[in-house]
Amino acid sequence: MLIDNVTRPLARALAPATIRGSEHLRHAEAPVIFVANHTSHVDTPLLLANLPIRFRHHTVVAAAADYFFDRTWKAALWSFVLPAIPIERTKVNRRSADAAAELLAEGWNLVIFPEGGRSPDGWAQPFRGGAAYLARRTGCPVVPVYLHGARHVLPKRAGGGGRPAGGSGTEMRAGHGLRRAPVTVVFGAPLRPDEGEDARRFGVRIERAVAVLADEVASDWWQARRRMANSTTPSHRGPEGSPWVRSWALGAAPGDTPATEPVRWPPR
Repeated sequence: MLIDNVTRPLARALAPATIRGSEHLRHAEAPVIFVANHTSHVDTPLLLANLPIRFRHHTVVAAAADYFFDRTWKAALWSFVLPAIPIERTKVNRRSADAAAELLAEGWNLVIFPEGGRSPDGWAQPFRGGAAYLARRTGCPVVPVYLHGARHVLPKRAGGGGRPAGGSGTEMRAGHGLRRAPVTVVFGAPLRPDEGEDARRFGVRIERAVAVLADEVASDWWQARRRMANSTTPSHRGPEGSPWVRSWALGAAPGDTPATEPVRWPPR
């Protein structure tokens, strides 16, 4: 009731979405593990709101235990609203992995943001191996997802305190708060570990699949697949350089676009 009558209408109002790759979900065998990039707190409701109904009503979200479950009232709230389960993002935790594996075994789908926290500048952070480990452990396929534009709806502002980006100490939104902006949600083909492929190598392949989807949004389907075949897909972690270089390469927010066309990364 909450997702269909509250989350979906709000997501459509704040973040009207263009959906690509939905044909991959028609043939995906549930339960699946959805793996997506993470730039905003609206990523979770955005993804849940745009899942087909057979996934939408039977999906849980792996949420940071130190942020969403650090208080009893927050744990109860987010377990109901999302619904969320706690997962450790700074260390491997057997209890979290066991809980996620049990839910997958019961037929629940799982959403994981493998960066461990929201991107501080819009570019992806290195993926961690939890999704690949669970896929190998449970035999569930991984569906890569790329969410484009969510950072414009509810951006993240880097905080102080000397804590690393993505940690709970920096997870504060920008002062101007919510704004309406179009987004794109791209689903990729389901992935399974190859015979003899360990979790580390499979994790690299998952991150590469998300990077291909990001390249597709920046260019087009054909160019992205051609670069994938040639192993020349640009990193979705962005260019090396100072913060202003990375920000310039990322482009401007809707409504803030300058008179000249913003430079895209990678160049077409």
